[in-house]
Amino acid sequence: MRRLRPSGAGPLAWCGILLATTLALYLFQQVLWLVLPFLFGLIAYYFLAYPMQRLMFAGLSQESAANITVGVFALLLVGAFAFMLPRFAAQAVGVQETGMRYLQGGLLLLDQTLRALEQQSRFMRDAHVADAVSSYIAVAGEGFAQNRLPSLMMSVAAWLPSMLLAPFLAYFFLRDGRRFQRFLARAVPNAYFERTLHLLYEVDRTTRAYFQGLVKLTVLDAVCLAAGLWVIGLSSPLTLGIITAVLAWIPFVGSVIGCALVVMVAATDFPGSPSIAYASIGLFILVRLLDDFIFMPLTIGRSLRMHPLITVLMIFVGGAVAGVAGLLLVLPVLGVIMVVGETLSIVASDPRLRARHAHARRLRWQAVTRDL
Repeated sequence: MRRLRPSGAGPLAWCGILLATTLALYLFQQVLWLVLPFLFGLIAYYFLAYPMQRLMFAGLSQESAANITVGVFALLLVGAFAFMLPRFAAQAVGVQETGMRYLQGGLLLLDQTLRALEQQSRFMRDAHVADAVSSYIAVAGEGFAQNRLPSLMMSVAAWLPSMLLAPFLAYFFLRDGRRFQRFLARAVPNAYFERTLHLLYEVDRTTRAYFQGLVKLTVLDAVCLAAGLWVIGLSSPLTLGIITAVLAWIPFVGSVIGCALVVMVAATDFPGSPSIAYASIGLFILVRLLDDFIFMPLTIGRSLRMHPLITVLMIFVGGAVAGVAGLLLVLPVLGVIMVVGETLSIVASDPRLRARHAHARRLRWQAVTRDL
């Protein structure tokens, strides 16, 4: 007799996966103070998992290996902080002056561009667009310094305690991760035990693959941006490429901030050549298009085994539903929900698993009612 094979997730299951992802992003936006520390804790967990496994292979228990790994990592962080703090304090004033100089260079480039456009457009010249924009920026900057900056600093200070949860979460992921998996597995009926183990493995593989894909995407962005900035002629292209590639972890918003940073550097270092700043903007637009339609589907999308069309569409959906947080969380959330949804779809459509579960229930019922 031919054995029935379970079918994969169908259209109905995929509709449920996409709907559940959208709902999860909306809910995560409401508890972002907990979601972001959990995400950073997960990143630290996958970063420290390999050295902890090496210690376990050497004969240490999981708890001892986790304690040593996290302890050494904490000592390295404290040492790096103690080493960098005096240098940062000594250069704080210089960094502030350099930042103000680059900001003034960017504003000067904006004013020159608007005045050049006024010469080409009578409408802009009659409306005095350059003067209006300059006055608006001056008023907005003063209002930001007086009104928005204190509240922004208070918000950052309020977020700091919750971010301290990240190292604690990473530690308990390392120490009690397998114990939690066994706890979940014991709650599953025996007929679905193998499928549950497969589900736990796939969820771990999916999240690990996402962060590996994110590292690959960062390397590709840094190489492309550094090469482009070197061709354009900017100084320190590798440093600027790495900084802007890391900022791109926040989709769209991070890329805009990185582009503004590079344009200000170009406008300040080459005040008489606005074409270099314009070329930097064109480079960022090109890399952004490569990210959305080539690099991201080939790195993160392939790591999560997603179709490129679904990857691109869900990025836009995540941004529309949950803003910046949705852009940051959409792909790992979609990857995990996709694994769970496909597994549940296979379980629900597999008559053999349902028959095994029903047979096990009948046997248990006969065992408990035999002496009645």
